[in-house]
Amino acid sequence: MSLRRLAVLLLLVLLPLSALAAPKADPSVAAMLDELGYKYEVDGDGDYKMIMALEGKDNAERSQLVFVRSPVETYGSHRIREIWSPAYKSSGAFPGPVANRLLEASNDLKLGAWVKHNGHALLVVKLDAAAGAEALDQAINAAVTSADEMERELAGDPDSDEF
Repeated sequence: MSLRRLAVLLLLVLLPLSALAAPKADPSVAAMLDELGYKYEVDGDGDYKMIMALEGKDNAERSQLVFVRSPVETYGSHRIREIWSPAYKSSGAFPGPVANRLLEASNDLKLGAWVKHNGHALLVVKLDAAAGAEALDQAINAAVTSADEMERELAGDPDSDEF
């Protein structure tokens, strides 16, 4: 086999493997988070992970996990970025009262809705991918606030702070 054919064969084998590499973080998100002064880390999925400090209703210190997803989803001409914040975890199906409460809460939200993903109840805010830093900041705050309130409610313990 010629050296040229070997090189082409090697290239054909390695190109699909490079597609399996870790997803890349969207640098436009980093620029906006930096502009807003947020501290973050990039997780293995290429998403921006933040732990936001909150003050509870009883002035207790709390925190809330939130992710700004790097992938942009499309539907027709719409380009959407998602912001996720967890509030509940279950090893199986959600109990009926929990599922019903999440549906009721989704109806009252101005931004976002509750979804089930890998055993977690996540507040997901879908934002125009071209939105600027101010809109991203508002979406993050909506996700964090709503998720923390739901976490407290579903835990049945105001001091519980898993996420």
